[in-house]
Amino acid sequence: MPEYDKKTIEDLVEGRLPWPRLHAMMSSYKDPDRFLKYLEVLREKVPWSDRILLPLGPHLYVVEKEGGSRVTKCECGHEFGPYTQNWKLGASIFVRDTEKKLQEIYPPMMHCGPDWMVLREFYCPDCHSLLEVEAVPPGYPIVFDFEPDLETFYREWLGQEI
Repeated sequence: MPEYDKKTIEDLVEGRLPWPRLHAMMSSYKDPDRFLKYLEVLREKVPWSDRILLPLGPHLYVVEKEGGSRVTKCECGHEFGPYTQNWKLGASIFVRDTEKKLQEIYPPMMHCGPDWMVLREFYCPDCHSLLEVEAVPPGYPIVFDFEPDLETFYREWLGQEI
């Protein structure tokens, strides 16, 4: 089973791994401590000291604050509230619901019909990083992607207590 050092994991996160190395890494078994190295790399990228428990996306994390509370937090430090609640409700939202708005990112005739589907873009209200995009029918409720079972993930997948 291959083992990758922290520098390799950092290169993976930053998109600096050459394709042959990346392909070999994706095709092989995961080293047992890779997730923990990944968390170390992420921790060094953020300007705050809260413990990252689970990355939700490139700029979004579930973190444990000093007092023990767990929140969803952006890379810039903006907190969206308890991780058990839908963070998207606290995000800035841009809805692409017209031909003109859709053609800002798609060529003509290559986008969805806005009467059938809209794109919702969720941004951090502080740093304005794009955090997620939903493709949904107009009027569809904002999707709560998932509520992770952190204790089970750490205990049964990582073999340690959170």
